[in-house]
Amino acid sequence: MAKLVPLFSSSKGNSYYIQSNDKALLIDAGRSCKQMELMMMRNDLSMKNVCGIFVTHEHIDHCAGLNVLAKRYMLPVYATRGTLEAMYDLGKIGDMIETHEINFDESVMIGGFEVLAVRTSHDARESCGFTILTPDERKISIITDTGIFKEDARLKAAGSDFLVIESNHDLKMLDEGPYPFVIKRRIRSANGHLSNDDCAKELPFFVRTGVKRILLAHLSEENNTKTAALRCAVSELDEKGYVNDVDYMIDAAPVESIGKSYSF
Repeated sequence: MAKLVPLFSSSKGNSYYIQSNDKALLIDAGRSCKQMELMMMRNDLSMKNVCGIFVTHEHIDHCAGLNVLAKRYMLPVYATRGTLEAMYDLGKIGDMIETHEINFDESVMIGGFEVLAVRTSHDARESCGFTILTPDERKISIITDTGIFKEDARLKAAGSDFLVIESNHDLKMLDEGPYPFVIKRRIRSANGHLSNDDCAKELPFFVRTGVKRILLAHLSEENNTKTAALRCAVSELDEKGYVNDVDYMIDAAPVESIGKSYSF
């Protein structure tokens, strides 16, 4: 049995802990090392189980604690070439950190996990999501920070046991909210973030391919609510004939997770 803990999920910081047997991975480290350690402790998790950190892209809410965390626990860091170059250029990662370049055509094996990068569309150097096959052969896909859902990500994530997918903003809340026009335009662009509507439109495909567990992620605190995101997703799936808690189970990730974990 595998376990997912959404340690952090918002523009304030993002990080996911995935464990199978006695090994674990971190996807992103978007809070300070101290905050990461505290959240791990609050969820009764140990850094001793973590064998590597996979980074989706170089934005601060995905790598704020990366350098200190990787150095303190001597953890290897995996990312695409573009993301690694961007983090070096921005001073987000030091020369003393063990890094490994990943690409979209070859999977990485570490601690019994098989990790494959999937293409996303974001205003970063070479952003990606990940599809992970755990040692006990559970498949989990984490795809956030993308303005559009690329076919590469769609096909690689098909049939996952667990899908973490971005449902960033409610369009009306974003339009009527306080953000400057240039920020609203960025968020809504093809290189921005998936809206609730965009996310919902992807879900019937995934449920049809066998996805049973869905976690809506990276919800904007200013431009979304858990209720709005879930209502939009469930409505779309209802329309396509899929029944909540029968054909699938769905939830939304909290900004900070204490005692919130998913076994699958």
